[in-house]
Amino acid sequence: MCHSPAYTAAEFSRRAVREKAPHAVELGDHVLNPSLKDMILGNRLRDAAVLVPVVDRGAEATLLLTTRTAALRNHSGQIAFPGGRIDPDDATAEFAALREAREEIGLDPGHVAVVGRLPDYVTGSGYRIAPVLATVSPGFQMSINPAEVDDAFEVPLRFLMDPANHHRESRLWNGRERFFYTMPHGNRYIWGITAGIIRTVYERLYA
Repeated sequence: MCHSPAYTAAEFSRRAVREKAPHAVELGDHVLNPSLKDMILGNRLRDAAVLVPVVDRGAEATLLLTTRTAALRNHSGQIAFPGGRIDPDDATAEFAALREAREEIGLDPGHVAVVGRLPDYVTGSGYRIAPVLATVSPGFQMSINPAEVDDAFEVPLRFLMDPANHHRESRLWNGRERFFYTMPHGNRYIWGITAGIIRTVYERLYA
């Protein structure tokens, strides 16, 4: 009889550490849209990093996400992981992800334990994103940067790791039908790059 995995931060960490040499494979928007592969991979890609922060809430861990402010030029108003471009003086993608999380939502790195990485995720908008897997200990405080983020919220990891909650949708983009994942949760519409990375977490660690 198959038992569901325990959706705790400790179990997430165990699975993330078990992931071996993930950086050799690039994933991204082209996985659901093979016709865009040459265009996406042929772009000059800008390096970015996001923190995938799983919060230790006992038996039911959560994933911490943000809503980008509507004033931003790119992906305004969308649900996203804390993160951004890797600056020239960032020593590693992990450092960049932690720095961005502190700048955007005031997340103290002292509450964060980096536990792994996913393959880089390339986007049609020209980014190569390094998803940095981490656990967050309880008791942290947040300070939202209103210039970048409208709010931060948590979604149960169990919900996000259930493939029944992963929906494939499409829209016309530059005259082509473009496919992407969506994961609606309450009044939150998780989609696009964020949903694609969450789907990768599921495929690499929980499928």
